[in-house]
Amino acid sequence: MIRPFCALLLCLLVLPAQAASLTASVDRSRLSISETVELTIESDDPTQFGKPDLSPLEPLFEVLGTRQLNRITTRDGQTSATTRWIITLQPRHSGYVVIPPLQLGELATQPITLQVLEASPDAPTQVAPVFIDASLDQDSVYVQAQAILTLRIYHSVSLFDDSSLSPLQIADARVEQLGQARTYEKDIGGVRHGVIEVRFAIYPQRSGQLRIPALLFSATTVEPGRAGDFQPFGPRPGKLVRVRSPEIPLTVKAKPASYPADVPWLPARALSLNESWTPEPTQVQVGDSLTRHLLLKVDGLSSAQLPPIPATKVDGLRRYPDQPKLANQTSERGLIGSREESEALVPERSGRFELPEVEVLWWNTREDRLERAFLPARSLEVADNPELAEESAAPVTAAQPQILEGPPLWPWQLACALLALTTLLGFGLWWRARRQPAILPSPQSSPNPRTLLDDLRRACQANDPQATRQALDAWARQQPETLADMAARFVPLSDALDGLNGALYSETGQHWQGEDLWRAIRSLPPAEQPAAGSGEPGALPPLYPR
Repeated sequence: MIRPFCALLLCLLVLPAQAASLTASVDRSRLSISETVELTIESDDPTQFGKPDLSPLEPLFEVLGTRQLNRITTRDGQTSATTRWIITLQPRHSGYVVIPPLQLGELATQPITLQVLEASPDAPTQVAPVFIDASLDQDSVYVQAQAILTLRIYHSVSLFDDSSLSPLQIADARVEQLGQARTYEKDIGGVRHGVIEVRFAIYPQRSGQLRIPALLFSATTVEPGRAGDFQPFGPRPGKLVRVRSPEIPLTVKAKPASYPADVPWLPARALSLNESWTPEPTQVQVGDSLTRHLLLKVDGLSSAQLPPIPATKVDGLRRYPDQPKLANQTSERGLIGSREESEALVPERSGRFELPEVEVLWWNTREDRLERAFLPARSLEVADNPELAEESAAPVTAAQPQILEGPPLWPWQLACALLALTTLLGFGLWWRARRQPAILPSPQSSPNPRTLLDDLRRACQANDPQATRQALDAWARQQPETLADMAARFVPLSDALDGLNGALYSETGQHWQGEDLWRAIRSLPPAEQPAAGSGEPGALPPLYPR
């Protein structure tokens, strides 16, 4: 016990001095009065060894449990220690309930507002150990608008970690899961149930009737043990439970006829369009670079559905656009997509520039009407830049002396003459080499036929097919006829050559016997010489005389 405490104390001593902070967050801000919420308090002050004062929570919440987690991390040579408290709360009252600031030493958290709803009269009242409930946030939506599907899996028994949920796939809709699954507890009929909540954003791609398919949840229950029983290998698995969610119909409405046909369709709960400048365009001169940031933020659509923002096109302003930045944020109402486009504007002349109005049309799904978000037109005053005026005038006076006082021309003439001589010399050498034969004839002494025959005999007796083939080719080149002609007129030699070729190109080469080939060579009858004058008169001599 002393060693871990000393190690922790040593790590805290080497931590760099920095401003400590105490933050608080909740896993969700909207819940029912019978449900629980997890409050997370995190401190990075290494000198605090106590815990937050939870007494301000008692009038508004019932504290069901508290967990503490300590963590020490090192990044880029900097060591930091954090302490986290996870507190499970159940509200005592409905309405808007505020989690008050909690004190830890001299630090305090910020207040957090929760929306606590009354228990729904159609809340599930099943008494099964595991059941599933599915609901949509609205019964009808416009095409490509967002509908939120919420799945809640209730279990009054403990489950193993092998639980799984079948994927949600809809042919005529695009589906995105909203964050990770959330877990909390809820009291149903006096029995406390664990809840696994999964949410999906559904974007129908065509109008008409759409059916949300049923999803299958499967898990293995933990078999409850009797009091006093010892289980050396942990809890025993019980039976496999499978439950399905109900199918839910969704009515998808077509785009309203009053919406402009040449404008991108944007059905959303809310939309905002903002701009910012870097730097602020207060004192602008010719050649200065101004970066204009346009941010389109839409509640109810993903960033992939947002169209490009109209570009700034003004004569006299050079425009350098940057790649758009797309981002999605998950909230209690679904996805909030954003698209930020940046463009650098560089004025080429002085004077007044009129930037046009930026307009985005969209359909308000809450009010069911066409709305318009816009940035008003603005004027941009650009003054002359004296530095650019001096730089543009300086090269005019300096250009004259450089032309008059240039270097003499004879080094360039000498270099050109040397280049011409080397070119002519190279061309002459190439022409001379082109007229020479490619291979110069060299006198070759023909080997002794007797020596070649002895080499062939030794190779055959050694049963070496590779050496035999080389010696056979060398011997055949000294004969008055080719090896093919000799094999054509003498069958034993043809058979022996077939055996040699088979040994050279197969795995049986190591078992080849050269006795048959040597016997065929020794028994080869001499070639018949054609009679003198038997040739036709006027016949041409052979092309390759032997």
